[in-house]
Amino acid sequence: MRSADSSNPVLVFLLSISSLLLLLLLLVFVGVGSGFSGFLLLRLCSWRRLSTAEVVSFLLFSRSVGLWVCFLSKRWIFLRICLIFTFLCGILFILVMFISPSSHLLGVAGSDDICHGGSLFSNLVDSSLLLSLSRNVDVYCSSRKRPRVTAPLAFRPAKKAADKKQQPRSIDSLPDECLFEILRRLPGEKERSNSARVSKRWLMLLSSIRSSELGARKKSRVEPGKKFLPDLNKDVLLDEQESENNGYLTRRLDAEEATDIRLASIALGTCSRGGLGKLFIQGSNSTRVTDVGLSAIAHACPSLRVLSMWKVPLITDAGLSEIADGCPLLEKLDLCQCPLITDKGLIAVAKKCPNLTSLTIESCASICNEGLQVIGRSCPKLKSLTIKDCLHVGDQGIASLVSSASSCLERIKLQALNISDIVLAVIGHYGKNLIDLSLNGLQNVGEKGFWVMGNTLGLQKLRSITINCCNGLTDKGLQAIAKGSPFLKQLFVRKCCYLSDAGLRSFAETARALENLHLEDCNRITLMGVLGALLTCNPELKSLVLVRCLGIRDIAFAPTQLPSCMSLRSLTIRDCPGVTGASLQVVGKICPQLQKLDLSGQVGVTDASLIPLIQSSEVGFVEVNLSGCVNLSDALVTMLVKAHGSTLKMLNLDGCKRITDQSLVAIADSCSAFNDLDLSCSSISDYGVAVLASARQLNLCTLSLASCSKVTDKSLPFLGNMGKSMVGLNLQHCSLISIHGIGLLEEKLWWCDIIS
Repeated sequence: MRSADSSNPVLVFLLSISSLLLLLLLLVFVGVGSGFSGFLLLRLCSWRRLSTAEVVSFLLFSRSVGLWVCFLSKRWIFLRICLIFTFLCGILFILVMFISPSSHLLGVAGSDDICHGGSLFSNLVDSSLLLSLSRNVDVYCSSRKRPRVTAPLAFRPAKKAADKKQQPRSIDSLPDECLFEILRRLPGEKERSNSARVSKRWLMLLSSIRSSELGARKKSRVEPGKKFLPDLNKDVLLDEQESENNGYLTRRLDAEEATDIRLASIALGTCSRGGLGKLFIQGSNSTRVTDVGLSAIAHACPSLRVLSMWKVPLITDAGLSEIADGCPLLEKLDLCQCPLITDKGLIAVAKKCPNLTSLTIESCASICNEGLQVIGRSCPKLKSLTIKDCLHVGDQGIASLVSSASSCLERIKLQALNISDIVLAVIGHYGKNLIDLSLNGLQNVGEKGFWVMGNTLGLQKLRSITINCCNGLTDKGLQAIAKGSPFLKQLFVRKCCYLSDAGLRSFAETARALENLHLEDCNRITLMGVLGALLTCNPELKSLVLVRCLGIRDIAFAPTQLPSCMSLRSLTIRDCPGVTGASLQVVGKICPQLQKLDLSGQVGVTDASLIPLIQSSEVGFVEVNLSGCVNLSDALVTMLVKAHGSTLKMLNLDGCKRITDQSLVAIADSCSAFNDLDLSCSSISDYGVAVLASARQLNLCTLSLASCSKVTDKSLPFLGNMGKSMVGLNLQHCSLISIHGIGLLEEKLWWCDIIS
């Protein structure tokens, strides 16, 4: 073969040319072989999942064998043999690697199926097992099989996905449903309260958990006949034990404090501290409390007994229904200016809260008769009812409620309602347990209504009645009320323009248990009518109040027979300009047992007119209010404190500009029981304050020096020595007292409430 090749020149030439070509091919193979082999191996790796060690070993083997044979060869024939040997070695290695399964080499079980491109599943239900690593790469993630990929670029996205899975995940990434299930299984109220501090989300989720949804606590079962023995190995602190949720706590929210977040905090915070018993929400037009916050209270505070909502415009029937469902122990409900609450919310409360004893509805325009009717039928324990300024509440609602709940109803207050005489007739007939009745601004009620209410003789237990701005009250109606209420003790009548002296006298003759008589803005009542009522009234009358009764004036002559009111202890004549010295002299003669005297606003009162009244008192005055009596002087004050200094506890001289330091000297010398003194707008100076402060027998609790223009900073050291009994000091509008001086005084009297 060699001789033939060498003897034939053409053949030798062809062999030489082929050898050169093969040599060039070998060089190309050596240079490009590594890259081609790497690309081939990567393709193999994508099919067979070869490891990095296998790839490196194959590259080193093929390059080293080829280069070694190439440099050691001395003849052309060896180049061909080298090339063939290298190529055969590579082919042999590839065949061996291809025939031998990679799973056997790596010792990993896997599937032999190869998925080329596209989706691995024809059924969309199986697509949950598909992981897309890139736009053109699909990986099948089986629970038991190793995934196989159809592209070499799948390694890098897979690594990123693995790194992403290794990152820790927060509990906040859970949906609300899962977190709700976790939080409701917390063992105690203290744990729930502490967890609510984590975030607003946790707070609102915890507040939405009802008491019935809390996880059941594990209780140890004790076999019958065996006593329970405590585990002494457990350290249990007393303050960590859960207290019974009895509703001892009271919370108040005003204006801007009233929010849903605040209500949720209160709901969870009070669970472990005795439970929320009373909640008062006093809002405004901008109050942001909604049904969400009220629902939080309903879910976490089953012990709630008192709920008062004033001016909460966003609360609806839904929130009130939540309260009804979650707070079955509710006893008192106050709704004021809640425009979105209707009969539906009241019906929910009536059906779910049978222990309701007090209901107040004020300025709720959406509430009508139906809700009140259901309240009357479903709340047999209702004792107090207040309905004010509800435009759609009429005779049907009030009459139905009063007649249904008559067995326990004790207090009724009706104001500015569109009701007629029918309601008063029903009250007079069914109000057998009624104790307190208040009728205000009932413009459609006439004389007949009051007459029927009294003559039905149903108000046998009535103790107090208030009639305000009711033009239907006349002398006949007032007499009928006295006849039907034999145990009536207090009468308050205001702005009833048709009431006269005759009605007052007839009432006083019939009401033999009367103790307090209050007449305000009744201009047809005169002094003779008052004296006639005192002459025939109950000998146990204790208090008489006359306010702005313009018909009461001084009389030219004293009546021949004066009543003797030995039981009268308190007399108030306020803003009655017709009362001067002559009337007060008569009062002093018939009321020798007075202890409380209020003549505020009587500008016509002078020292001479008051001296007989002061001297006639046999038991000593305790409280004297002379505010606005601008004609009084130091002489009257001096006589008053000398005569009653041992009993006098309160003296009001507000606006008496003629009062000077001389009165303070007399008070310091004669008074020993003083605790309340008002010297506002008087003419006292620093000297009077110093004298007052030096009286050690005085234990003043409140002192008012407002608008005293002669009091300066020099008085502050003396005020600072007033003693521990001082709890209130008024220094408003004292222009000569500096802010710095007020600050020093506040530091010294840190326990005292100083108004400046």
